[in-house]
Amino acid sequence: MSPLALLFVLIIITNKYCYGKTIPNFPAILVFGDSTVDTGNNNYIITPFKGNHLPYGVDFPGRIPTGRFSNGKLVPDILASMIGLKETVPPFLHPNLSDEQIVTGVSFASAGSGYDELTTSLSRVIPISKQTEYFKDYIARLEGIVGEEEVPRILNSALVVVSAGTNDFIFNFYDVPTRRLQFTINRYQDFLQNKLQNLVKGLYYLGCRKMVVSGLPPIGCLPIQRTAKSPILRTCSLKENADARSYNDKLQKLLPQIEAQLPGSKILYVDAYNPLMDMINNPQKYEFWETRRGCCGSGIVEAGPLCTGLTPVCANPSQYLFWDSIHPSESTYRFLSQELAQLLLPKLSHFHNL
Repeated sequence: MSPLALLFVLIIITNKYCYGKTIPNFPAILVFGDSTVDTGNNNYIITPFKGNHLPYGVDFPGRIPTGRFSNGKLVPDILASMIGLKETVPPFLHPNLSDEQIVTGVSFASAGSGYDELTTSLSRVIPISKQTEYFKDYIARLEGIVGEEEVPRILNSALVVVSAGTNDFIFNFYDVPTRRLQFTINRYQDFLQNKLQNLVKGLYYLGCRKMVVSGLPPIGCLPIQRTAKSPILRTCSLKENADARSYNDKLQKLLPQIEAQLPGSKILYVDAYNPLMDMINNPQKYEFWETRRGCCGSGIVEAGPLCTGLTPVCANPSQYLFWDSIHPSESTYRFLSQELAQLLLPKLSHFHNL
């Protein structure tokens, strides 16, 4: 084990045992969003956006391609382990979900999804609005397991994770400029955040109280965007990164306003941009060797149906920031999860619902 990996393990142990209540115990994790948090829902719908084939899952327990768009686990899986729940978070559409899995939480997310319904019009993945409909089905099933009186307690105390937005900009504004014909970047940001506000309020009125909402990553540094905008030099798109930062600035201001309108809620912003930029700019801190290409194939275009069992992969995925041309590796997700656990979850541990 490398010195950095050992340090990482020690940090987790210290947080969990030495500081006792640093990481709160949530009864369940409920997840909404896109491929960054989809644990396999797309396996059960008709869409080309699937990760249920090798080499996806090559580092997942049992080397199983579960539908997660990474070589291993995602943030919800890692967080579940950190707070003492089942180590993996199952997709809600899995046909064999057990009662125990239902009670401890599931993911409703769908790879390729976004806040804008147009984002899913061609891919036929599950839009955010449909994910909340599935959540209502989840509540009904939960009532049948634990009883109607217990459900509000579980939902009030559950950790709700929302992660989406990147696909909206890539599919509708940058690479296929349909929304760019209707909106300026400023107006489209507001359009998406109005959709997000509706999602958060909808979850609140269904019983959720503790939520973390992710901002955008540095979109212009995704390998696929480097390929599209700078195929030779492979530099980041400064314009797309600037748009992501301005979106995040707005989101950081919006979430406290939403929280103020929803008594008994706690809604926190998750910074995905700066941690990822730090990994890109200072890869040696994280023992990354490659930050501009994915591990799968050439790393510049392969993702989803282009990253298959016939595609060669890098020798050590843990040394790559990205697994394919779009999605982070498990190593990256572990660093992001640790950041989330250290900076945000303690704020929820001291929060009590009204």
